[in-house]
Amino acid sequence: MAAERPGPHSIMTRLARLSGARRALAAFLLGALLTAAFPPLFILPAAFVAFTGLVWLLDGARASARPIRTALITGWWFGFGNFVTGVYWIANAMLVDAAQFGWMIPFAIGGLSAYLAAFPALAAGAYGAARGPRIARILVFAAAWTATEYLRGTVLTGFPWNLLATVWTFAPVAMQGAAFLGAYGLGLASVLLFTAPAVFGVDAGAHSRRHMIALAVVGLLPFAAGAVRLITAAPIAMVPDVKLALIQGNISQRMKWRPEERTAIVRTYLDLTAEAVRQGATHVVWPETAVPVALERATDVRAAIAAILADGRAKALIAGTIRLSAPEQPPLKAWNSVQVFDSSGRIVDTFDKFHLVPFGEYVPFRRWLPIEAIAGGSLDFMPGPGPATIAVPGLPPVSPLVCYEVIFPGAVTAPDARPGVLLNVTNDAWFGDSTGPRQHFAAARLRAVEEGLPLVRAAGTGISAIVDPYGRVLERLDLGHRGIVEGSLPAALAPTVFARLGNGLALALAGIAAALGLWPRRKR
Repeated sequence: MAAERPGPHSIMTRLARLSGARRALAAFLLGALLTAAFPPLFILPAAFVAFTGLVWLLDGARASARPIRTALITGWWFGFGNFVTGVYWIANAMLVDAAQFGWMIPFAIGGLSAYLAAFPALAAGAYGAARGPRIARILVFAAAWTATEYLRGTVLTGFPWNLLATVWTFAPVAMQGAAFLGAYGLGLASVLLFTAPAVFGVDAGAHSRRHMIALAVVGLLPFAAGAVRLITAAPIAMVPDVKLALIQGNISQRMKWRPEERTAIVRTYLDLTAEAVRQGATHVVWPETAVPVALERATDVRAAIAAILADGRAKALIAGTIRLSAPEQPPLKAWNSVQVFDSSGRIVDTFDKFHLVPFGEYVPFRRWLPIEAIAGGSLDFMPGPGPATIAVPGLPPVSPLVCYEVIFPGAVTAPDARPGVLLNVTNDAWFGDSTGPRQHFAAARLRAVEEGLPLVRAAGTGISAIVDPYGRVLERLDLGHRGIVEGSLPAALAPTVFARLGNGLALALAGIAAALGLWPRRKR
């Protein structure tokens, strides 16, 4: 007679009874499993298994001698497993110059993951501290997860990478809830949905089924509203008299700053720009630090740009570039910038990156840390004043975002000047052919949905794309290809609910979920 296969209740009991190293290993593996639900794999069942298993582990923590402490440790291992497998690609940046920075890899990946794991640990601790039935504890956990994701995107400059909402970027219809709740609110709904099977694991009775269905229904509401939004959407209009050309030079980061490669790299971008102008481009976009020169000072390159633009109907070139302070005003300062050149080669507007990468573009506490920044060397980049809207001849107002500035929900537009387009220039060549550039692109698409704005993205080695305000990719050039992305510019939509209310709505809903979860305790 065949052995009986273990059911949910048996698996739940086994997980709950784990202790010590076995509990830590189980939590780590569940966190690593959750990574499979993120881009580029999008194995969504992994999220259900990961969160359901985590809840059952946390139920077992409640029976320990120190339940809150055990829950915190369990949540930390879960987070560590998720982050160490989710941000491993950062190591590629240190391998560009392995002789100088290779030693930092264990500290960068392990240290960053250990720090980021503190946030899911706090959410798990909230579950361990909550009372009442399991569904009430899940409500508290979902609220705490949302709050800690927000904190992760804010504290110490913030790093909201792989927010839970990103697992839905596999299809535009699944992302539309972000237009109402933003990524943090969509994450709240996702936790409720992914933990619903954990309630059913108690028993197969009607009581558990009702709780599981309730969690699933509430968790699916934003997706249902988003589906209606997309199904009822009118066709997207295009901005008249605009033909975009996004230049993707596909230059290896190891080659980029070698003096002997300067001429060839500049010529690559000039030749592709000339080709785009011959094909009728009105606006050309170069990615972050596209060429290894400061364009403001490179009069020869600017003259070549002006000559190319004058030969067609192009109105402007928007370029990511290094900007340097005037030589007569020491000390030397540098900015990671976006500059707009008109058809005569004149600079008509400038934006400086305001959200700099710690240890990448500047070294915190440099006085006590005798190391160089990976991208800036011994010279720290200076931050700009913040999100801004700049003017580009022939385009709607533009909100420029350099590199990972695009991953911050609610912080991609100037508060007093709504743009007509999000412009993300980035250099993902630092991260090779890994999951990093794909996760970066997914986060950028979520910002388009949240704000109801089209996204124009020029990346040094990919992914370059034109995305409409619903997050749908209209034109795209993938990693590792040299070429031009050509297309029209979609028009912006009216401000979304998220664009009007920001992250406050998601946090308010998290507060309501926490209050409902704590209600059984107050009632008792």
